[in-house]
Amino acid sequence: MIASSTFSAPTITAHSIPPPTKQKNGRCLHPTRLNLNLRRLLGCALLLPGIALAQVATPEAPEIAARNYLLVDVTANQILSAKDVDAPIEPASLTKLMSAYLVFDALRSKKITLEQRLPVSERAWKMPGSRMFIDPKMQVPVDDLIKGMIVQSGNDATVALAEGVGGSYEDFVRLMNEQAKALGMSGTSYRNPEGLTEAGHHTTARDLATLALQLMREFPQYMHYYAIKDYHYQGTPPSNSKNRNALLFRDPTVDGLKTGYTNAAGYCLVATAQRDMPNVGARRLLSVVLGTSSDNTRANESQKLLNWGYTAYDAVKLFDAGQGMEQAPLWKGSKATIKIGREASTVVTVPAGSSGKLVTRIERQDPLIAPIAVGQQVGNLQVLLGEDPVAELPIFALEAVEQSGFFGRAWDALRLWLR
Repeated sequence: MIASSTFSAPTITAHSIPPPTKQKNGRCLHPTRLNLNLRRLLGCALLLPGIALAQVATPEAPEIAARNYLLVDVTANQILSAKDVDAPIEPASLTKLMSAYLVFDALRSKKITLEQRLPVSERAWKMPGSRMFIDPKMQVPVDDLIKGMIVQSGNDATVALAEGVGGSYEDFVRLMNEQAKALGMSGTSYRNPEGLTEAGHHTTARDLATLALQLMREFPQYMHYYAIKDYHYQGTPPSNSKNRNALLFRDPTVDGLKTGYTNAAGYCLVATAQRDMPNVGARRLLSVVLGTSSDNTRANESQKLLNWGYTAYDAVKLFDAGQGMEQAPLWKGSKATIKIGREASTVVTVPAGSSGKLVTRIERQDPLIAPIAVGQQVGNLQVLLGEDPVAELPIFALEAVEQSGFFGRAWDALRLWLR
C-alpha cells in the first residue's frame, strides 16, 4: 500500500519497491502498476526534456496572437501552456541563442577570453541586416562582440565571433548542429550563425525553449548580457544601440532574452522574467512567442503570456534544498537509515487556489543496500493534485553510507533472507 501525505507534511511515509531496472536511456523504471500508469500519463505530455505538462484541469490561456508559443515555469520545470511547439519555423536572430551558447562554452573552456581581440573579416564586415558597424580595420574585444551580437543583434559581430571560435564560418555552423543534436533539439537545422533566411535553416518552439533553458542553467555568469538595454561600440555610429527586447523597458522583472525578425519568421521573442513569490522566493518563467505581426505585438503577447502564468498558477515549495524527505531503512551499512531527498528545492506549479489538494508519495528501492554514495538515485517523489499526476521527480541519497563490518553484513544478509 502507498501511504500519502499532503505537501505541508514533510514526514512522508514511503512505499518500498523493487530495485529499478535500467532502460536504454539510462533512466530507472520501477515495475509497479501505479508507477507505470503515472509514467504513461506523463509520457503523453512530455514536450521538453525533463519538463512535463501536468495532467490536471489547467486554466485556459489567453488568446495569443502568434503562430506558435510556449510558456515554461523554469523554477518548477513545468510547461504551463503551448501551441504548435513542434511546427518548423524560421528562427531569424533567435539563431544567435545557439551562437551565444558556443561562445560562452568557448569562454568556459578558456579557448577564448573576454579581453581577447578578434579580427573582423571581409565576410563579417559585409553582412547584411542588423549590424554592430565594425570593419576590417578593427580588432574588437570578445566582450564587445558579445554585446554587439546580443544587444544590437549584429550579424557582423556574430560572424566575427563565429570565425574566432570555430576557426571558420562553416566549422562554426557544424558545431552549432552538433550542439543542437547533443541538446536533443531534433527539430533544428542550422545553416548560418546569424539567422538570415536560408533554405534548410529552421527550428521549433520546443527546441528554442530547450536551448534557452540550457543557456540559463549552464551559463548564469553571462546572462547579464541579455538585460543590457543600450550599447554602442566606440568608433562606430551611435545608431542601432537600443536592445530590441521592448519588455526590458516595460517590465523590471524581465531580464532577457532575444528577439528575431525576418519576413518569413515574423516578429519573435524569447523572453524570461523572475519575480519574488510568497513562500517560494524567486520564480522564473520563460516564454517563446513566434510569428507575430509587429515589434509591439511580440512584446504585448509575451507580456500577456508571462503575466497570465504568474497569476493563473501558484508555485508551491514542497521541500527546501537539501531537506530530508525521510530517513530510509538501510541494510548492510554503517548506519541503519539514510537521509534521502533532493539537493535543489522541490517546487511544483498548480492552478491558482488548488495547492491544498496536493498529495505527495515516495516510491523507493527496497532493500537499500550499502554502500550508498551521495547523489545516488534511490527512488521517486510523486506529486498529485487529488488523483491527477502533477510531477514525478527523482530522489537521491543526501549522505554517503559505507558498508558495515563482516558480521554486520552477515546479520543483515540473514535478516533479508528470512524476510
